[in-house]
Amino acid sequence: MEALGRLLTAMVTPFDADLRVDYERAAELAVRLLAHGNDGLVVSGTTGESPTLSDEEKLQLFRVVKEAAGEGPVVAGTGSNDFEHTVHFSREAAATGVDALLIVGPYYNKPSQEGYFQHFSRLAAAVDLPLIIYNIPGRTGSNITAETQLRLAAACDTVVGAKEGSGDIAQIGRLCAGAPEGFSVWSGDDGVTLPVMAVGGLGVISVVAHVVAPEMKEMIEAYHSGNVRRAASVHQRLLPLFKAAFQPSGNPACIKRALQACGFDCGGLRLPLVEASAGDTEEIVRVCKELGIAA
Repeated sequence: MEALGRLLTAMVTPFDADLRVDYERAAELAVRLLAHGNDGLVVSGTTGESPTLSDEEKLQLFRVVKEAAGEGPVVAGTGSNDFEHTVHFSREAAATGVDALLIVGPYYNKPSQEGYFQHFSRLAAAVDLPLIIYNIPGRTGSNITAETQLRLAAACDTVVGAKEGSGDIAQIGRLCAGAPEGFSVWSGDDGVTLPVMAVGGLGVISVVAHVVAPEMKEMIEAYHSGNVRRAASVHQRLLPLFKAAFQPSGNPACIKRALQACGFDCGGLRLPLVEASAGDTEEIVRVCKELGIAA
């Protein structure tokens, strides 16, 4: 769904010193991200620490970010491994004014492909908002195949795209090749955005665009305008950041350190996540300085 944009950032959730959600900072971050070139925002995804946010906190984040974003599209992460809860919470999220929903494949349950189809198709029938499938087998424990995603796209008008985090370019290529008109594929991994576009993807739902949105935008636009050499050059320049953002301390610990290094502190993390290690922090700061983005 191109209307949502080619470059969306999966926002971190800012916390105060007591690890309460800092809604004012979230609004400031939303404005900053859109001003720096993001087309839209994803709220309460993995990077937003969704597993440790209450439903009430998420709903308030949706309201605050949507108000701050104005005309900028806001996608709410509302998926879970409980179908009935996903329906209920998605309906509540829709009432906050968000533009679309990001629905992660049910985790831990490890559904069959038919289970995935029934989960997403029945949700699509129950909620009146565009849905984006989020396939991230490294976190959910199970892959949603290209064939199942295409079956959903054909059966459900409101299933408008996929955030593909499988890292399987062959699978993503099959998905793009069979996608009907109006169904978009976003990379779920910054480091393979360019390869995903090369097989037909639209862009990326990004982590590093918290700090390098202009560069990510340049890469995406260069590719779509036919300047592949320029797109590759930007991709190569950002490779150290792609790596630094996903060091052993993990996501969002590393990107929160990068934001801090760039002068926009978003606070700590809720357990079981912990802040980036000293060694990982040193590497993040070094990379940000080399890119000229550190404060």
